[in-house]
Amino acid sequence: MSPVKLPQDLHIHTTYSRFDSAVVPEQIPELIARIAHAETVGISDHFEHFADTRYDRYIEHLDRVGLFAGTEVDGFQYVDHAASLEFDYYIFHCRDDAADYRAIETLLATGRPVIIAHPNALATDLGRVAPDALVEINNRYVWRCDWMDYYLPYRDRFRFVIGSDAHQPPWLGQSVARKAAEELSIGETLLRVDLEKWNRRRRSLATRRHR
Repeated sequence: MSPVKLPQDLHIHTTYSRFDSAVVPEQIPELIARIAHAETVGISDHFEHFADTRYDRYIEHLDRVGLFAGTEVDGFQYVDHAASLEFDYYIFHCRDDAADYRAIETLLATGRPVIIAHPNALATDLGRVAPDALVEINNRYVWRCDWMDYYLPYRDRFRFVIGSDAHQPPWLGQSVARKAAEELSIGETLLRVDLEKWNRRRRSLATRRHR
């Protein structure tokens, strides 16, 4: 009997996050695709770990195994470069820094989904985040705060997504994050339609570039 799949998981790392010591060598895109723990699966490796010379390889690899191609951007200093490249979505580290809050607007201007990563772990002031951004309830970090106190005041300001932030195969789960969302009475925003739109656009642009 097949296990029940999660609706979506867009915060997953692979060995393309090559400077992240928590990522194990077995965490390759093929394994994530084989496990298929969610109906919609996206990889969001750290932008600064692969964007220098591996961007094309990253995109082609994820396309080949049928995974959506996102990226996790660590602050404003990487945003202009990340926004100039084609991804299906962005996950953004927003620390409590004026430049980071402004950088969210730059990513939103691309038209692609922008997910604010584990804001409770980064001391993000959600009152300063553009309401068009999505906010993540993250299985790796949500339990490191009083989630009712932190998230409840913003329940009606944002749409929310739930992510695992998996760096290793056993981390591919969302049980704590889903319990937090249940207690907060937060409904999950599913992005498959938006992701498919950007995926088609990205593939079309890639086809034109390679002609």
